[in-house]
Amino acid sequence: MMAVRAVNGGSLFRSAASPPLLTFGCRFRQFSSLPFRRNSELGLRFPIFCCGNQFLGYGGGLSRSVHSIVDCVMEELTAWRSRRRIRATVKLTTSGELLEDKLVNQEIEKGLLLEFKKDSDRVLLGVAQRPDGKKNWMVYDQNGVTSSIKPQQITYIVPGVENFDHAEISKFLQKAQENLDPTLLEIAWVELLEKNASVTAEELAEMIFGSSEPLESYCAHLLLSKDEVYFTVLATKGSRTIYGPRPTGQVEELLHKKLAKDASEKELQDFVQLLVSAKAKAALAKPSKSSWMMDEKILYKIESLEAYAIDACKSDEQRKTAGMILKAMGLTKTASSALNLLINIGYFPVHVNLDLLKLNILTDHSDEIIAAAESLLSDSSDSDEMNREDLTHLKVYAIDVDEADELDDALSATKLQDGRIKIWIHVADPTRYVEPGSMVDREALRRGTSVFLPTGTYPMFPEKLAMEGMSLKQGELCNAVSVSVILHSDGSIAEYSVQNSIIKPTYMLTYESATELLHLNLEEEAELKILSEAAALRLKWRRQQGAIDTSTLEARIKVVNPEDLEPSINLYVENQADPAMRLVSEMMILCGEVVATFGSRNNIPLPYRGQPQSNIDVSAYSHLPEGPVRSSAIVRIMRAAEIDFRKPIRHGVLGLPGYVQFTSPIRRYLDLLAHYQVKAFLRGESPPFSAGQLEGMASIVNMQVRVVRKLSASSLRYWIIEFLRRQPREKKFRALILRFIKDRIAALLLVEVGLQASAWVSIGSQVGDEVEVQVEEAHPRDDVLYLKEVLRN
Repeated sequence: MMAVRAVNGGSLFRSAASPPLLTFGCRFRQFSSLPFRRNSELGLRFPIFCCGNQFLGYGGGLSRSVHSIVDCVMEELTAWRSRRRIRATVKLTTSGELLEDKLVNQEIEKGLLLEFKKDSDRVLLGVAQRPDGKKNWMVYDQNGVTSSIKPQQITYIVPGVENFDHAEISKFLQKAQENLDPTLLEIAWVELLEKNASVTAEELAEMIFGSSEPLESYCAHLLLSKDEVYFTVLATKGSRTIYGPRPTGQVEELLHKKLAKDASEKELQDFVQLLVSAKAKAALAKPSKSSWMMDEKILYKIESLEAYAIDACKSDEQRKTAGMILKAMGLTKTASSALNLLINIGYFPVHVNLDLLKLNILTDHSDEIIAAAESLLSDSSDSDEMNREDLTHLKVYAIDVDEADELDDALSATKLQDGRIKIWIHVADPTRYVEPGSMVDREALRRGTSVFLPTGTYPMFPEKLAMEGMSLKQGELCNAVSVSVILHSDGSIAEYSVQNSIIKPTYMLTYESATELLHLNLEEEAELKILSEAAALRLKWRRQQGAIDTSTLEARIKVVNPEDLEPSINLYVENQADPAMRLVSEMMILCGEVVATFGSRNNIPLPYRGQPQSNIDVSAYSHLPEGPVRSSAIVRIMRAAEIDFRKPIRHGVLGLPGYVQFTSPIRRYLDLLAHYQVKAFLRGESPPFSAGQLEGMASIVNMQVRVVRKLSASSLRYWIIEFLRRQPREKKFRALILRFIKDRIAALLLVEVGLQASAWVSIGSQVGDEVEVQVEEAHPRDDVLYLKEVLRN
């Protein structure tokens, strides 16, 4: 076996069993500055050695031939081996007695050069100055700092040093670093393993450098203390340590691990360079998100950072990987650091929805589900075709928000000859396409609901099926389930029916346009006015039954191009007491009452909703202004809704004996379940689900619905705060005082944006008063909004 050591471009070749050249009579002239001569013909540099007082080199009058060098080396080698045989049993034995002899500590004295642990991460060199108490010493370290250290902090005392000048520490360290050559350890390891011998730093210095002078001894100490492959610590006492060579098999294993570690570190550094490069680029020139996914190793690191940013690491290894990346980038190991880094490299948009990622909300449908949905669309059969009532002669109004994608309900009305009002609530019929237990149905159950966010909609069903097949469309024949109701003059239900139908929607109206038509009171839109009259009758009747008005102001936001640096924000504030919103709300509630009554009379298991109100005394809030202020106070004490799957339960807040949500089967799975049950009855079949099965599915759905509600609320709040952040600092906003939280800190409702916030208000202000506020600070990412009251003169 030949050991090779590179020396400044040249090489020294020797047998593994041979001593290093530096231990012979041949010595480097200087440890830190080795002179070289260049061979002009070969372009090589050779080190100059000296044997005794003669110089050896390539070329030149004073040089000898290569054969002379070899002869010199071989002579020295023979003599060295003879000397080593004599001394080996004494110097390199690992007997306990001699190990103990080697562990004799040097007493600390002023002027000694010490290596000591400053903390768990730092080891420093310092010069002993003076005692500090009984055991501690004051040292002046390499950074020019004087501090007190304990004896147990000292890791090495550099031998052969007296009265070391602390000004020379930096130069000493630099020389040591320049002369560290880890390959020398392998040479020493081979020799010591053969002898099964231990070694101290000074002994190693003598072996590999031919000298145990202070600098050489400290270099040997650094090599041994930092080594993770060839040597292991046999014994330590104070600042003295004895090392022994590891077994060959262990060294091979450690070398393999070291190579893997080095490769991993190189891989990390390459990745860090990619991050640095991406950060430095302009916004439009940054790498696309997909470009980070092309290489598996890069993708793993990016995914680790993403998981770290949303506190969702799947393993300790992933967390460790993200931490190493952040450390290599000079960043703190926090979720916000990871988030900002991903934003800065262009992987995340500035306004990335973290909650959408954290809550693991499904946004896309798989190719398999999409294919299954498209297959359903291509099937023209309708099992209820023969039982559908043709209602295409009715004028049908579909009223919803202007950005609605899934239209699943519409209204018709007329006045009978006896003056009573007849209403039809037409509900889209998704069961025309989807059967219980099918692949598409199971996916809808897993999602539980469509997700409506300011930045986009993620439908419960694949988009094409939901929009093109199931939704009601203006001017087209549409399958529906129509609930017809005749009202008594007091608003109570006189007659009702539930049937399959075909309708042809006449108008698709927004709430704003419907309200405008109501105000215009056009003769040709008499049906819309009848619907408004019916809504007023119903509201009056429900209030007589104990219904509680909880109408308030709600914000609605549509964000255009959410991945832009400054996306466009369209904000609307809905007043739930608005005529068109009242109209639609009352008709949906009426439909729910009818379906509950229908289910009860026919013993159909359904998700019957109820809400106890026995503790609510509405008269106690009569002193508060009607609307958002009163609604806010009442909502705070309302009890949670309940569901029974066997029979209706009173819904006290709505003032109804029973209620079933039925009007949104495309976007709410529990509504779809109600459709499955009712449609089966209309066909003369048994309901597909028992009450127990409904309860099991409802528990799954409600869990997901709660998560989606949390996401929707946080997303809406984020964009409202972002909207406020962009407003001029001097802009004033109207705010209603809803209640006092503590002292003069009040809960406010910002009228122009429909957001609840808090602020200090002046003395004399009361619940229900309107104040003016300005935005002092708005940080949507941190959910921070500071408001300041504008004091009036």
